[in-house]
Amino acid sequence: MANLGWQALFTIGLASIALGVIVLAWPGETLRVVGVLFGAFLLVSGVFQLAAAFGAHVPGHLRALHFITGALCVLLGLVCFRGTLESILLLALWIGFGWLLRGIMMTAAAASASDMPARGWQLFLGVTTLLAGMVLIVLPFGSIAALTLVTGIMAIVLGVVELFHAIQLRVEAGRLTRGSAPRQRRSLFHAHPHPQH
Repeated sequence: MANLGWQALFTIGLASIALGVIVLAWPGETLRVVGVLFGAFLLVSGVFQLAAAFGAHVPGHLRALHFITGALCVLLGLVCFRGTLESILLLALWIGFGWLLRGIMMTAAAASASDMPARGWQLFLGVTTLLAGMVLIVLPFGSIAALTLVTGIMAIVLGVVELFHAIQLRVEAGRLTRGSAPRQRRSLFHAHPHPQH
């Protein structure tokens, strides 16, 4: 089990480093691929939402909501396929609005609950997420490029950490294997003579 563990960590670490290098070496192409994948995600999720709108188990008031969100996702997905700029802009706005809403919810929750554990950190994280969302919405292209750069660096750092953990686990697995050397099988008949003999 330990052998499989360190091999999996080692593989994940190498893959993470390779991904980080690719993102840093070709940021434009990476954004293009991410934009296309984002468009495909919107298109597929929109189709599923539209299919859910016509399901028999969906109540009437939710059917309209499923239909509207599905149609909107399909429309945005098709816009993503028009060009790289459109897909990057939509991706930045998508992330920006997600961070903005999350930041507002986290800040409101931390401000209203005085007995929340690590309340100060929650408040700080909420305000930071809110501000990051606003920056992404106001400056989508510059922000998404900076986000790509940070993602590439973080992938390399995480990959190096995973490799370090894999090597540590490999050393520990080797130590455990040496420590639990196979014992000799005890004979059914004892080596020492019977007391009566």
